[in-house]
Amino acid sequence: MKNTILSAVLMVCVMVSGNAQSKKTEAKFSTEQIVANYLALKNALAKDDSNGAAKAGNALYATFKSVNVKSINPKSKAAYLDIADDAKEHAEHIGSNGGNIEHQREHFALLSKDINDLIKTFGASKTLYQDSCPMYDAGKGAIWISETKEIKNPYYGSKMLTCGSMKKQL
Repeated sequence: MKNTILSAVLMVCVMVSGNAQSKKTEAKFSTEQIVANYLALKNALAKDDSNGAAKAGNALYATFKSVNVKSINPKSKAAYLDIADDAKEHAEHIGSNGGNIEHQREHFALLSKDINDLIKTFGASKTLYQDSCPMYDAGKGAIWISETKEIKNPYYGSKMLTCGSMKKQL
């Protein structure tokens, strides 16, 4: 009888310990890989590299698809899903339109708004900057996110590489 009780107590302790351990090792949502792929895309567009932009767009799409939404705080999950649905669509368009850099840039302008919203909601693991080009889209302007203060315009590339300004640090 003592052995049965001792075994039961030991079993409960092991189960509680295992449950606590699994909670510690659960992955937490991070924007790090999403931001890294976005920045690769931005840099390819700034270099007028449509094929590089397509590759980065495909990588960004794959990263969004691989996010475990269970790792996102339930209070923020709806915001993430809204942002991610739009961002995936734009990343997919960019990825499937290598050779059509103007079309890629149109989707990049929309994607940049999504990434900005993502960073506002979930933060980033490094210092980033919100830059702006007032001339893009017939003077309507567009933003992009950058890892440096130096302006390298992804909307006009080599035509007007330094056109734009840093609006704020994120």
